[in-house]
Amino acid sequence: MEQPASDLPFMLDIDQLPRFIAVEGPIGVGKTTLAKRLARSFNYETLLEQAEDNPFLERFYQDRKTGALPTQLYFLFQRAKQIQEIRQGDMFQQVRISDFLIEKDQLFAQMTLDDEELKLYQMVYQQLTIDVPRPDLVVYLQAPTDVLLERVQRRGIETERSIEIDYLAQLNDAYTQFFYYYDEAPLLIVNATDIDLANSESDYQNLVEYMLGIKSGRHYYNPGSYGSIPNNQASHNPGTSFN
Repeated sequence: MEQPASDLPFMLDIDQLPRFIAVEGPIGVGKTTLAKRLARSFNYETLLEQAEDNPFLERFYQDRKTGALPTQLYFLFQRAKQIQEIRQGDMFQQVRISDFLIEKDQLFAQMTLDDEELKLYQMVYQQLTIDVPRPDLVVYLQAPTDVLLERVQRRGIETERSIEIDYLAQLNDAYTQFFYYYDEAPLLIVNATDIDLANSESDYQNLVEYMLGIKSGRHYYNPGSYGSIPNNQASHNPGTSFN
């Protein structure tokens, strides 16, 4: 592994870095931005969602009832294909950062599909062989629904113009419930409401410094409330939400 070409003001110990990091969160919270910045700082490869390739997504935002099933199946096949290609090339031997968890597919399916569609989706899901390594760290970014909507509108992606605040609120709640029970990997829950991970060097650097102290358990990063070194007290309240 090459020495990270870091843009951080502190030294990185390459032997102590998580080898596989997954960044998650609802639309507009900044997960892809953070994943790309971490990849540059750590000299990591990326495994990113390719939402722009889904031909059903704009239709889904315009009419969730009729567009949900093809949208979900496309994403499922797309992610399964990405993971299969990486496995075939043994690329998970490299260090990597992803902006999604495959388990999230089920979250979206349960939220958007009716009962019969969900049965079909689950039948398809069970037929796929999706063997993803467990992340060494999951970073879950949270923000209130009105903040997500403002960020979605500000970035101006054409397919997202029809997203409604009710959908974002439902999605936000689903993420909160999902990570309430998540215990498959060390978890950092980040209050991303008032931080700018795209443009603020101090916001980004402070988060990374905190993140690199995590080796196990569940932790909460609420800027201004914690020091730069994670402590075990933050891991005893799995229900905390910044929504």
